[in-house]
This record gives sequence, structure tokens and C-alpha cells, in this order.
Amino acid sequence: MNTTKTKKTQQMVFAGIFLALALLLPFLTGHIPYIGKALLPMHLPVLLCGFVCGPIYGLFVGAISPILRSVLFGMPPMFPVAISMAFELAAYGFFTGFLYKKLKHNTVNIYISLIVSMILGRIVWGAVQFILALLFKINFGFEIFLAGAFINALPGIIIQIILIPIIVITLRKTKWLN
Repeated sequence: MNTTKTKKTQQMVFAGIFLALALLLPFLTGHIPYIGKALLPMHLPVLLCGFVCGPIYGLFVGAISPILRSVLFGMPPMFPVAISMAFELAAYGFFTGFLYKKLKHNTVNIYISLIVSMILGRIVWGAVQFILALLFKINFGFEIFLAGAFINALPGIIIQIILIPIIVITLRKTKWLN
């Protein structure tokens, strides 16, 4: 059997599962924006997708999930939230996959891949929000960036830092992940 073809098929199937999770997990927050912004339920499957499926699938799942969720369920609101989230999550998915692929596969590097990706994704989110603010006269400054990227999101950040490495390490031990 062609292992390259099998691996690509597995990546595609897993990417579809992660996309479905990104669409469904926010229902746990009951579409309450404050809780969603705190727990970041869409971020978990996108970050995992980068680790499991690689940077390209991670990028696509991250870019598609907020836009698709906005179209299907009306949350997050398309402008400016889903648009800026699409860039942020695309960065998460890409960078976790890229860094995990480039670094030696050990526990420390899982954390490095995750944390660097989370920081880069938040920087991308801030840059997109800043551009949208300039173009459409939306109020966005450094305080709003800090609140949105870190302060309000702290519970979700903690959940990500705890859960993602546990899941990735478990997947590695069970041979679901190289």
C-alpha cells in the first residue's frame, strides 16, 4: 500500500474532524461572546490540527473555521471578529505544524511550538485588527489589543497550555502522531 497516499488521506480526514470540532466546540459556550472570548473553544482544534496534520492543513482549517462558523451559525460576527480570527487561527495552525515539523519531537519542543504559535497568532490578530481599524475607523489601540489577546483570553490560554501538550504527547505515545 502506498504510505504517502495513506498519510495524506489520514491528514485530510483528521483535518475534517478538526474543522468539525472547531465548528461545534463553541456551542459549549452557549454562543455567549464573553465566555467564548475567555475559553477560546475554536482555538483548540486548530492548534491540534497543526500538530497532527501539518502546517498546510492547520493553516486552512484555521482560516476556514471562523468564516464558515459565522456563515452557518452567525457567530462569531463576520466583521471584524471572524475575519481577524481567520488570520489568527490560520497562523496558529500553520506555526504549530511548521515548528513541530522543524523541531525535535520532545515535550519541551511541543511547548515551544505551542507557545510561540500562540504568540505569533495573537500578533497576527492584532495586526489585522489594526489594519481593519484604520480602514473602517474602528476603535483599536494597544489596551484593546492586550485585553483581547491576553487578559480576557487568559482562561483559554491556560486551557490550551495544559490540554494541547497532553493530547499531543498522548497521540505520540499511541503512535497516532510521529
